[in-house]
Amino acid sequence: MPESVSHNEVSVYIVAMLLCLKCTFCPSLSGVYEEHNGTSRTAGMNGSGPSRLVDPLEDPLPGVGTYEDFNTIDWVREKSKDRDRHREITNKSRQSTVALLHSISDAFSGWLLMLLVGLMSGALAGGIDISAHWMTDVKGGLCLRGFWFNHEHCCWLSNETTFQERDRCPQWQSWAELITGKSEGPFAYIVNYLMYIFWALMFSFLAVILVRAFAPYACGSGIPEIKTILSGFIIRGYLGKWTLIIKTITLVLAVSSGLSLGKEGPLVHVACCCANILCHLFTKYRKNEAKRREVLSAAAAVGVSVAFGAPIGGVLFSLEEVSYYFPLKTLWRSFFAALVAAFTLRSINPFGNSRLVLFYVEFHTPWHLVELAPFILLGIFGGLWGALFIKANIAWCRLRKTTCLGHYPVIEVLVVAALTALLSYPNSYTRMSGSELISELFNDCSLLDSSQLCDTGVDNSLADRPAGPGLYTALWQLALALVFKMMITVITFGMKVPSGLFIPSMAVGAIAGRLLGVGMEQLAYYNHDAVIFKGWCSQGADCITPGLYAMVGAAACLGGVTRMTVSLVVIMFELTGGLEYIVPLMAATMTSKWVADAFGREGIYEAHIRLNGYPFLEPKEEFEHSSLAVDVMRPRRMDPTLAVLTQEGMTVGEVESLVESTHFSGFPVVVSSESQRLVGFVLRRDLLISIDNARKRQDGIVSASQVVFTEHTPPLPPDAPPPLRLRCIMDLSPFTVTDHTPMDITVDIFRKLGLRQCLVTHNGRLLGIITKKDILKHMAQMANRDPDSILFN
Repeated sequence: MPESVSHNEVSVYIVAMLLCLKCTFCPSLSGVYEEHNGTSRTAGMNGSGPSRLVDPLEDPLPGVGTYEDFNTIDWVREKSKDRDRHREITNKSRQSTVALLHSISDAFSGWLLMLLVGLMSGALAGGIDISAHWMTDVKGGLCLRGFWFNHEHCCWLSNETTFQERDRCPQWQSWAELITGKSEGPFAYIVNYLMYIFWALMFSFLAVILVRAFAPYACGSGIPEIKTILSGFIIRGYLGKWTLIIKTITLVLAVSSGLSLGKEGPLVHVACCCANILCHLFTKYRKNEAKRREVLSAAAAVGVSVAFGAPIGGVLFSLEEVSYYFPLKTLWRSFFAALVAAFTLRSINPFGNSRLVLFYVEFHTPWHLVELAPFILLGIFGGLWGALFIKANIAWCRLRKTTCLGHYPVIEVLVVAALTALLSYPNSYTRMSGSELISELFNDCSLLDSSQLCDTGVDNSLADRPAGPGLYTALWQLALALVFKMMITVITFGMKVPSGLFIPSMAVGAIAGRLLGVGMEQLAYYNHDAVIFKGWCSQGADCITPGLYAMVGAAACLGGVTRMTVSLVVIMFELTGGLEYIVPLMAATMTSKWVADAFGREGIYEAHIRLNGYPFLEPKEEFEHSSLAVDVMRPRRMDPTLAVLTQEGMTVGEVESLVESTHFSGFPVVVSSESQRLVGFVLRRDLLISIDNARKRQDGIVSASQVVFTEHTPPLPPDAPPPLRLRCIMDLSPFTVTDHTPMDITVDIFRKLGLRQCLVTHNGRLLGIITKKDILKHMAQMANRDPDSILFN
């Protein structure tokens, strides 16, 4: 030892070394969207208990244990780390009162977080509903009492509103009245038409410009990406604060523009953004990706709860449709958060009717067993429409990605918005917003109802009545609206603006259902003595409820597009509040799913996940091939040998050269190049951060320093530089399978444990590695699809 080094310095050095061997390496997790240079503590997961820190001059390294963008988290390590954290808190809670209070606050933090997520999401949803309702009405005119009143609220304040013309009052004036002073005539119609197109273009232009300039991730519905993130994928910025702000603003603009889209799907994305941001307030969720995904699963339930006013349906939607890992604890917290969000939205009362949705309905006439036939017919229509829509929309989106069309998103949005406004204005049913259209179609006619759909040849009767001239006009308009909605929704979904699919799909089904319901009503009126109606539908009775057919059709089409079943039925039940209509809904929804599955088992969200190349292992999909692990692993026969690290003998320069010459996300560690006996696994990111930190802060670490993954440092020559010990960042118990393990078992292991990679061995000797991307490529190849469509690792 040099004489210049004092005995005190030597003592400090030895003590630091001893303390280092006793400290636990607790990994910090960059949140889904945290910066790479986080400052929290990190840990490797290994089977022999807590890992040990090696660097004597440094605290646990910032960034070690975090994940790079477009990578998959290690669920096993995250869960193990949370168990270690919880065990440590529990042990300390027995030692002091302060530690006990800390333990109680840690246990309560999850419920507090759910409360905050529910409050924030409910408040944002209420603001979005109020703003979208007002801006939609701005396209038609302004309120003279105050420009901030929408059409309905403006006329509520008027004493001159009648039941027959409840939507007309002197306080609300159209743009033609404001500009020309005339409300009738061709010129007034043209002025209103042009103003409608102007506002539609203005709103859509602002929406696409804001998305393009500030938050590209704010476009679309967000549910495909949410599903992928919940499966363990990292997409930095997708749930960030800028995405939340821009998505909230542009969602209002996009819905108000009149485009064939809805706000219900994007509200799931908004709620998940709220949850991700609020997670940063709690260390337990900020530093653990698996725990954070439990919160995001609950947030998905909150999004559906505020979208439809259906807390129970929201929880079931999260469980059935989007969540990858859904423990019982998450079920309870999801229900609590959804309840808080629904209560918050109800307190805001955005629609002024004490309801959580614009199209809440209550039917009073029971259905008859004979009506199951038309309900099943609506299910068949919904399944056919769902299968057709998915194929057409994916084909259009693929065309958008592979041609110059994708280079001009602003022009595309403006052209579609202009086309939508131009064609929708002449038809009163396409001119109104999607929610208002569904509300009109769900409507159960009353004596004072002025709707064209309730125009019959007999007044003052609630019984089935003959169709009047207004009803015939409405039927023609609805038939044209059905064709228009089916075509325009195909090209609208997937544009660079926030766009949900729930409302357009429900609108298509509601139109078809209302048409069939009116047909059944007229059939019953003119043939009440026929065999199928005799005995339950006498003359003068109210037998058929067309609004019920619209509701069943809406559920059938939404189920055909998304393949939702249980959650969809519960959502529709919560919308109507009637238990007696569950059987028609179940019959139509299951028929829709069976018919759609006959043409392809993927729903629209799974199809978009595959289109974008995300590494998502569908839990519902079965692996039906007889492959073995050796058939899927890398390296293949003609590939270069597997890049590995040896537990001793490699220098820092050699390790850096190996890392720079490859693009792998991690490296197996073996005893030696000759034996290939597996020791552990090291992540590329952890390796680079540790070496870079050692070069900067640890004296004597140079390119010639030996990298050691063993517990004890091997003997070194006297003049050799100090070694770099990295055992602490190595996973000592990587998951392995033998080369003859069937792939269906391997796929189940990946799904149920959430693995990033699995090593393949033969009698303890390392042969290769299987990643989630390798499995997805193999499954695509077996299905005669392009394996290179899987873009991310």
